[in-house]
Amino acid sequence: MATASSDRIVSLDLIRGIAVMGIFSVNIVAFAMIQAAYLSPPAYGGWHGADGLVWALNMLLVDGKFRTLFSMLFGASMLLVIERAERSGQNGWTVHWRRMAVLLAIGAAHATLIWHGDILTLYATTGFVAYFFRRMPVQRLAGLGLSLSLFNLLLFGAIAATLVHQDLAAHGPHPDAETLRNWNANAGSFFPTAKAIAQDKAIYGGSWLAIVAHEASSVAQIITNNLVLLPDTLGLMLLGMAGYKSGFLTGEWSDDRYRRVAAWGIALGLAGFGALVAADFATRFYVPLVLGGFMAAMVPFRLVMAFGYAALIVLLFRRPSALRARFAAVGRAAFTNYIGTSLVTTPIFYGWGLGLYGKLGRAEAWLLVPLVWALMLLWSKPWLDRFTYGPLEWLWRSLARGKLQPMRRKPDAPAAAAA
Repeated sequence: MATASSDRIVSLDLIRGIAVMGIFSVNIVAFAMIQAAYLSPPAYGGWHGADGLVWALNMLLVDGKFRTLFSMLFGASMLLVIERAERSGQNGWTVHWRRMAVLLAIGAAHATLIWHGDILTLYATTGFVAYFFRRMPVQRLAGLGLSLSLFNLLLFGAIAATLVHQDLAAHGPHPDAETLRNWNANAGSFFPTAKAIAQDKAIYGGSWLAIVAHEASSVAQIITNNLVLLPDTLGLMLLGMAGYKSGFLTGEWSDDRYRRVAAWGIALGLAGFGALVAADFATRFYVPLVLGGFMAAMVPFRLVMAFGYAALIVLLFRRPSALRARFAAVGRAAFTNYIGTSLVTTPIFYGWGLGLYGKLGRAEAWLLVPLVWALMLLWSKPWLDRFTYGPLEWLWRSLARGKLQPMRRKPDAPAAAAA
């Protein structure tokens, strides 16, 4: 599914665009309220009524699946850039490390100056490692990617088992002080105390400088989180490379194969995540289940569902259409759209803006999501009809190449963009 005139692979743009939109559907909670509420609705805002419904639908249909797609597309696109650089006579490693270094710097600025939930630093760090696997054949890429996902399952499964052990020890006869302290510290990550909630609201309800100072003091935690998540993210990038090399992500498979992947992947994913949603509600969001269920037990289900979504997207947009062009444009400007969600949302919630942080329920905050989706769809295509890159894509490319890149599209180029 490539356009010869523009040398772009439309399926990659489409999947990337829909993935960045899906990610915002769950990230809105991290913008609007305390971090613990992301996985555990009882931590803040509650889990009944509309708030519970929004959480359940996001967990069932969105959470984890679109981040998986976005990570896979990063690996596929990274491989595409390296291959094109090498075909043009450039050094693939030089081109790659410059891109990752610039991305790391922009991600660090995003995490410190704008929003703590940045994922770009993780992608850049993992991207440095992923480069060395680029020449592997499809089967080995897929095997290693799945092995890293299995490692992630075992890692977080062990953490969840440790939490169960701590829970039993803390609520058993005669627990010692250290046992109680360990359990309360870990449980507090999902059910924070009133004091912890007040402190969090005071930070993000404060001035921009105060928030920046707080984020700057959390650099060590960001690095730790990235190291913990690196194996899983690397595995997803390698699966993306395999998807690119095999033709799956580039739209080269037959419709029958895509239908089978879409039907089985989405059905199995819905079954797994449906069971998790039911279990979370039934146990009133038992801490080990909340963590272990999402981060460990759902690993295979999120993978098959992400592949199912990718297959469905390819099938739905086989033929050119105005809607396909809109979604593909969102994907071509995915970097700008991702950072753009922070630029649009933090002034609404943080104290230096409207100060709505912690004041809206989950369902109320989610009402912003369709508006931001509409904004992505409205601006991306008209911009790319006139310019070669999205604003931040242009900045990334210019910094990585060490010189300003031509921005305005040539007079004969809009037809290629429309394709």
